[in-house]
Amino acid sequence: MSRILILVFVLLSAFAFPLPLASGAERVAIVLHVNGAISPAAAEYVTHGLARANDRGAVLVILRMDTPGGLDTSMRDIIRAILDSSVPVASFVAPSGARAASAGTYILYASHVAAMAPGTNLGAATPIAIGGGLFGDDEQRDKNTPAEPGKPPDDKRPANPGEAKLINDAVAYIRGLAELRDRNADWAERAVREAASLSSAAAAREKVIDFTAATIEDLLKQAHGRTVRVGQADVRLDTAGLAVEDVLPDWRTRLLSVITDPNVALLLMIVGIYGLIFEFLTPGTVVPGTIGGISLLLGLYALAVLPVSYAGIGLILLGVALLVAEAHAPSFGALGLGGGVAIVLGAAILFDTDVPGLQVSWPVLGGVAIASFTFSLLVARLALLSRRHKVATGAEQMIGISGKVDTWAGAAGYVIAHGERWRAVSGEPLGPGEEVMVVGRDGLTLEVKRRAKRS
Repeated sequence: MSRILILVFVLLSAFAFPLPLASGAERVAIVLHVNGAISPAAAEYVTHGLARANDRGAVLVILRMDTPGGLDTSMRDIIRAILDSSVPVASFVAPSGARAASAGTYILYASHVAAMAPGTNLGAATPIAIGGGLFGDDEQRDKNTPAEPGKPPDDKRPANPGEAKLINDAVAYIRGLAELRDRNADWAERAVREAASLSSAAAAREKVIDFTAATIEDLLKQAHGRTVRVGQADVRLDTAGLAVEDVLPDWRTRLLSVITDPNVALLLMIVGIYGLIFEFLTPGTVVPGTIGGISLLLGLYALAVLPVSYAGIGLILLGVALLVAEAHAPSFGALGLGGGVAIVLGAAILFDTDVPGLQVSWPVLGGVAIASFTFSLLVARLALLSRRHKVATGAEQMIGISGKVDTWAGAAGYVIAHGERWRAVSGEPLGPGEEVMVVGRDGLTLEVKRRAKRS
């Protein structure tokens, strides 16, 4: 018995206090996949993946990219994680046809090893202002900025101090990354100032990347023996014979990626708004309020991490207020139509950015418009129908109902109407048991007349 207890204690101790792994780096290369816009979800996925690789002591992390760009804040989160990583990071633009544009170029420059598959490209790293029209087209720029003496009118000088500040900051940032990794800093500056782009072969010639590789196995083969700077130490890569392990996004990252899509975030907001409106109009139905509350909270979370325009939010709130006013004080469509227009306009400018992958598509805007106008027409139709129906509550509801004489003397008496005994008056003599119809009411006294008998 004592031996069994000792065995159980040993097993429980093993689960509670697992033995440490063998010292030394694990012979594995972890592959992280970044497809689409650099968003908060992508940043969380990469930072968690790098943290996991650091904990395991992996030999290399391969960041397989195909991105049109993304948010500056998310890009900087990824770059900070790369610079803080104790495991070397190799960015690999793949497969053929992929690109590392805009924010992807910065991430490529920050990586310890930069590689591209044949038929890929990078560049166009000019920052795009969010929410203020900081960048316009060249024609508008020339109209707004007079030419300086001795300069041609079509020079590419900054249109305003705000633009110059943004571009100079981006240039300094990418040049610092280029100098850190001993890559072509002059071309990096051109990528920011002139939106220059390069193919994979040209990038290798210009020393923007380290080499081109057709596959991950080819990348590991060419990276073997290279010396990279990790933190404050030089590390010689030993990538021969590494096992390759793909780390895919978990459910939380996938959910965050879905709800931070501007189209999904907008639809969640609209569903949440209409769900709560229907719940307030018909209390006790529960389902619209539950779905609306969940959708609205998810939509608000997405708006908290995405670049939004306060004017768009204001228009959407105004539209909601007009729709609620239409439901409580029907104007036969006027308020509802105005609310629908305000919601559509607010949705159109809600995400005020030209960043690829962070724009609302026209089909989604069309769906929002149809939903808003359908709600307005529904409220207007219900208002018209309610005017044609008989009054169902209040004093006016008594007019026209039937009753029966209980007792009568002269021109007054008592009748039973609506299950209640009322004092009544009439301009004609009545007798007990006769059918009467209510034609008026004065306080607690009804005015009745004899109901015509049906043949």
